[in-house]
Amino acid sequence: MSSRWRWIACAALCGWLAGLPSGAGAETARWDIDPDHSLIEFRVTHMVVSKTAGRFTDYKGFVDMDGDAKTIRAIEATINTASIDTNHDKRDAHLREADFLDVAQFPTMTYKLKHAKKQGDTFTAIGDLTLRGITKEVALIGTLNGVAKDPWGNTRAGFSANGTLNRKDFGMVWNKTLDNGGLVVGNDVQIHLEIECIKAKTP
Repeated sequence: MSSRWRWIACAALCGWLAGLPSGAGAETARWDIDPDHSLIEFRVTHMVVSKTAGRFTDYKGFVDMDGDAKTIRAIEATINTASIDTNHDKRDAHLREADFLDVAQFPTMTYKLKHAKKQGDTFTAIGDLTLRGITKEVALIGTLNGVAKDPWGNTRAGFSANGTLNRKDFGMVWNKTLDNGGLVVGNDVQIHLEIECIKAKTP
């Protein structure tokens, strides 16, 4: 290859790399989820007329990102399914059984980012959710709310995000039909996240 064509190929490659949305070449760091200041919440329609809310209280995970460029490279989370809490002991016990989460056989669910794109201040994260041994893509749409130092020298970042999944996609098909033809439990599960992360300190 002549020097002229080598120069053209190099210029084209550099231009392509510069346009990557993932922030290639940026300073990416690990940010660990702080469960004491985070919320993993869901809502499901109950008997057509209302929505029941719940949350998971035991989880861990991280975000790999450049806080200055606001580019996300990775998201991973593991949730203890037995930690479900809808503020009703009998209902929570049923949700832990095989009709729903089947925590005895599947004690955790996981989420792993496949790719993310940014438009203005809004992120769309497409990731694999594995629940009850079934893996499906789930989209989360949210914002990076900001980055700040706390009084103890930690750097923190906060995210808000929402998404929807169909519980039947993950094998949770239990239901009962009402006299009016409606269902006791809706199929769509609305997800709401408030996630606070702490930047890992460089050794």
